[in-house]
Amino acid sequence: MTRQFAGTPLPDLQFRDPAGKVLDLGATDGPVLLNLWATWCAPCVKEMPQLDALAGELEGEVRVITVSQDIRGAEVVTPFFARSGLKRLEPWLDPDTALSAQFTPEGMLPLTILFDAGGKEVLRVAGGYDWGSPDAAKLVRDALKLS
Repeated sequence: MTRQFAGTPLPDLQFRDPAGKVLDLGATDGPVLLNLWATWCAPCVKEMPQLDALAGELEGEVRVITVSQDIRGAEVVTPFFARSGLKRLEPWLDPDTALSAQFTPEGMLPLTILFDAGGKEVLRVAGGYDWGSPDAAKLVRDALKLS
């Protein structure tokens, strides 16, 4: 967990889901917990149901956005979402891995970054984290209070 990149702006990038719906990341209102993940990444797969539950716990406070870095895109993400029963997360796709290129050129996944309501980075978690723990929502809320 690090604050060394605090102040980095939320990237002004657009992503699509398998149905073609567009997410304009730069125009997202309110705090955002942005997670970069892939179906081939075991710690990422473990985090997804935890992030789904966290999205429910933080609903109305923080938007949890997961963006797949799978180069095969919807071909692998759609069946993953179908199998996983995720209710709150949306299957955003980044098959060109633009987010990884910007935030983790070494390719380390999962990577989760918290941005405040002004679109500035507050906190970054590289690698797996137990987002299902009672401390996870507190970590997010406390980090936002400090920003």
